[in-house]
Amino acid sequence: MLWTILKIAVFLLVVAGLTLGADALLDTEAGIRIALAGTEFTLGPVQAAIAALVLLAVLWLLLKLAGLVVATLRFINGDETAISRYFEASRKRRGLEALTDGFLALAADEGEKALTKARKAEKLLENKALTNLLMAQAARKNGNTALAEEYYKRLLDDERARFVGVQGLMRHKLEQGEADKARKLAEKALALQPAHGSTQDILLQLQNKAGDWQGARRTLTETRRTGRLPRDVYVRRDAVLALQQAEALAAEGNTTMAQDLAIEAHKTAPALVPAAVMAARALVARGKGSAAAKVLKKAWKLQPHPELAQAFAEIEPDEPAAQRVRRFEKFLALSEGDEARMTRAELLIAAEDFPEARRAIGDLHQTNPTQRVMTIMAAIDRGEGSDDAVVRGWLARAVIAPRGPQWVCDKCHHIHPRWHAVCDNCEGFDTLSWRSPADGGGASAAGTEMLPLIIGASSPPRGDRISHDQPAGAGKAEPVEDPAAVSTPDPAAETETARNGDTARDPAQQPIPDAEVIDLDETRRRGL
Repeated sequence: MLWTILKIAVFLLVVAGLTLGADALLDTEAGIRIALAGTEFTLGPVQAAIAALVLLAVLWLLLKLAGLVVATLRFINGDETAISRYFEASRKRRGLEALTDGFLALAADEGEKALTKARKAEKLLENKALTNLLMAQAARKNGNTALAEEYYKRLLDDERARFVGVQGLMRHKLEQGEADKARKLAEKALALQPAHGSTQDILLQLQNKAGDWQGARRTLTETRRTGRLPRDVYVRRDAVLALQQAEALAAEGNTTMAQDLAIEAHKTAPALVPAAVMAARALVARGKGSAAAKVLKKAWKLQPHPELAQAFAEIEPDEPAAQRVRRFEKFLALSEGDEARMTRAELLIAAEDFPEARRAIGDLHQTNPTQRVMTIMAAIDRGEGSDDAVVRGWLARAVIAPRGPQWVCDKCHHIHPRWHAVCDNCEGFDTLSWRSPADGGGASAAGTEMLPLIIGASSPPRGDRISHDQPAGAGKAEPVEDPAAVSTPDPAAETETARNGDTARDPAQQPIPDAEVIDLDETRRRGL
């Protein structure tokens, strides 16, 4: 409000001053005489004022014309002038329009249009970082890999765009299938921006694929440091990488460091079965059998697994079978379940206590009819001297039965024969878990996993029936026909009939034809 009043007051004062000045000029009798080339001009006060204003306007116009002439000469000479600035602004405006159109075309998957606009923007703009980026991406979209690589390399000259250039070259090498070069470029990109998430993920994936487990652990630590990984996820993945590094070092003959890493992996991830197995074997090799037993018991309680039982058996490799059964009781009692029942049955088969083995396996052939269960049932019936038809019935069912728990990728559901940190199919990291596949895992094509139990050899006496020296499949196995086409009696029913019927005979007195002999050591090795 005060400012408005002040402006009105100033305006009134100016008007009043001009009015008083004009009035004083009109009252003046004197004039102005101008002599020019012998001619004298007399101007009145008003005329003189008008002449002065005209003179000022002419002088101003002459100055502007002189400035225009000077600017034209400077423009011709190449100096910066208003004219050059005008043309520069026009060129910049058209360049920015071309750049914008190029990025929009790129987003719309119009590669050819994007490349055309990129070339136009490159000619009009001096900011080469943006135009080089657009040219590189447009060339990549258009399939011109050589041109894309050239412009990504140009980005390396600009400090602000260097990371983008390295990352672009890295992705280009990935598309070309040059994983080693891509990995080196990813390392350079991460050196420029250590906290860049997607580059960390790509580098970690490439290091896992290349088997650079030590480098992968460094990258994982950096990922954790930037706060992108929860602590529990980091601990688990670091244990997985440590285990893979241990396996690689063991393969190279660096046993001591491999053992240390395996023990470290187990301490950080006790539920990781392969780490527990390798750590236990490392402790056994160092003469620490009790510590190895504690490792395996802890892992068994968290995740029962056949390899844990096998490693537990290796602590006392030369113990008698009966003593091994007793030693395993406390171990198996830590986690009672199907795995414990199958392991106990296999131990009893190895000890030739077939009735107790049958009680241990119970009704698993009905509740969990896997190939391993069917094979155990066949071994029990063979050991008890059941008819060959009964044994064949179990083996026929084993061929078409589900395989049971296996290492299955949670991402692509691919089945692996052994654990590995990276899925062979989808290259997912730490995606393998010990479980039954959704489709049962499929039947063995010819019973290749189960039929080593059938060995074509003459039947030895009952006391020598279990072979501990002959390798699985050493004899010539009798081929098994398509189980779907073979009519086999229910093995459990026939066993019960043979046990209770009039034809029941002492198994020890029954000769076994030269058909097949169950290699019970093979059954034992499956779990132990």
